[in-house]
Amino acid sequence: MAVFVLLLDILTPKKKFSALAGVFFGLLVGILISWALAPVVDMISGTFSIDVTEAAITAIKWLLGICICYLTISIVIRTKDDVRFVIPYVEFAKQTKGARPLVVDTSAIIDGRIVDLCQSRLFDAPLIVPRFVLNELQLIADSADKLKRNRGRRGLDILNKMQSDPVIDIEIDDTVLPEVEEAKGVDQKLLLYSKACNGRLATTDYNLSKVARVREVDVVNINDLANSLKVVALPGETMEIKIIKPGEEAEQGIGYLDDGTMVVVEGARNKIGRELIISVTSSLQTSAGKMIFGKFEGFVQEARTSAQETNEDNRRRQFKKSGRSNNIGETRNRG
Repeated sequence: MAVFVLLLDILTPKKKFSALAGVFFGLLVGILISWALAPVVDMISGTFSIDVTEAAITAIKWLLGICICYLTISIVIRTKDDVRFVIPYVEFAKQTKGARPLVVDTSAIIDGRIVDLCQSRLFDAPLIVPRFVLNELQLIADSADKLKRNRGRRGLDILNKMQSDPVIDIEIDDTVLPEVEEAKGVDQKLLLYSKACNGRLATTDYNLSKVARVREVDVVNINDLANSLKVVALPGETMEIKIIKPGEEAEQGIGYLDDGTMVVVEGARNKIGRELIISVTSSLQTSAGKMIFGKFEGFVQEARTSAQETNEDNRRRQFKKSGRSNNIGETRNRG
């Protein structure tokens, strides 16, 4: 019994029901095979006149049974997701009860809007982040490119926020599926993983969404959802943006928001590397993402300096007024 408990604990580190079912099924098959082979041991001992005691034969049967049970449990655990037993009809395929899980890719995590969607209870399905997606996030966060590094760190911060939120049901899945591991590229792994767990793929990648539909994988494009909800920047709003590179047209500069949204600014081509205050003129929301167009209004540093000077002037005026009122009060008291 102690050996069985130890074997059960080693083979089922996560104690999932599917793994436990596989262990018990493998154990049942192993016991049946051991029971069938027990007379063979007696027959071999009698046929070849092997001089062994009854206790030794019993010990051999026990060792043979333990080895066979271990082999059958190992085989069932490793192949429970892709082996179908016809007689009797037993299948260890994953069957999802309730809402189908959402498999979240790297772009959806970095985008960050999925957090608000889950907190608003719009998505009540559990979120699954495969291990290879987490590895890709870590690679992006360790990138030599500053923009990519910031995006990767933002994704890791958002993932930590989702894990600490009691409203969001999220799981980092370490399950190793052979057909997924053999695939090349994270996108291909996501498609195969979504099919294997009968889930829906949540992404903001336009091309991945198209490929998923071709491969008959259900996909939830966050940009399509945002487009349906008409989440856009209103004309006339102001925002701060750092210009990263020149635009395609003359006098245009391009910057990016924290979620990767491209901002095209008129009159900012010669202001690369500076933080600007812009006013939004229009915005465009498509399946490929969101673009914001604006015009240059001023520099952030100058606006902050001006605000500080204004605050200092106000303080001086208030100080002078308080000083005058004190002098008037003293004069009246003397009188």
